[in-house]
Amino acid sequence: MKVLAVLRDPCFSPGAEEKDTAIMMAVVRRLRMTGSDVTITEECLLSDTEVAGADVVLTMGRFPATLRRLSCVDAKVVNTPESVARCRRSTLQQVMAEADIPAPPRAGAHGYWLKRGDAAGAMTADDVVYAADDEALEAQKERFRQRGITDYVVSAHVTGREVKFYGVRGTGFFRCYHAGTKQFCADEKTSCAKEKPACAEEKPACAVELQSAAERLATAIGIDVYGGDCIVCDEGSFCIIDFNDWPSFSPCREEAAEAIVGKAWSLMKAE
Repeated sequence: MKVLAVLRDPCFSPGAEEKDTAIMMAVVRRLRMTGSDVTITEECLLSDTEVAGADVVLTMGRFPATLRRLSCVDAKVVNTPESVARCRRSTLQQVMAEADIPAPPRAGAHGYWLKRGDAAGAMTADDVVYAADDEALEAQKERFRQRGITDYVVSAHVTGREVKFYGVRGTGFFRCYHAGTKQFCADEKTSCAKEKPACAEEKPACAVELQSAAERLATAIGIDVYGGDCIVCDEGSFCIIDFNDWPSFSPCREEAAEAIVGKAWSLMKAE
């Protein structure tokens, strides 16, 4: 199997360039161990020749030019350019509403989050800002407009505990953990739970429900390799506040790499 691995441009990995590269390299190492011929390229250096010779393209790319180039290739692409485009926040908000995925309300009593809508993630710290009230929100919107940003989303601030999650669609691989603590699996019987035990009260109570919601959202978008954040409220409900294509998988990199390799092989066998 000939594989092209496309690294994400640093502008899309503020403060996380090494981590984003590390997960792709972990996948590459495993593919090469299986005898696959793997070429690595940077997003800004992606060429038609490299794409034309690949059976599978594993891409973290987000530039519009990258997505256009990969939208018309014969190779199997993970993640597809169409799915990456749907991860832009303004589109994602609409998809979540249509798929009935738990999301923050548009207004609440604890302020707002204003996020740049024409991207899957923040490129600068100013792309995601908090506003304490309606007046502050309008002021932040005006700052966005002064920067030329007219595509943005607004959601209410939800109080609770933050949980980060990672998955590879259709493989059964899903990991979630409370921000700042060890990772946990949705299924306590998996090897992950045995190898990395922790206090029962630290495990997200909504792990199974979160996995179901995340997989449904990934399917609605068409994304294969994904991650995100959610807030678990005191009464046990949760809402997904962020969803991204191909995260760093830092707490579970080696396991994730194994699942991604399996996904690549399954796509080839499906032909």
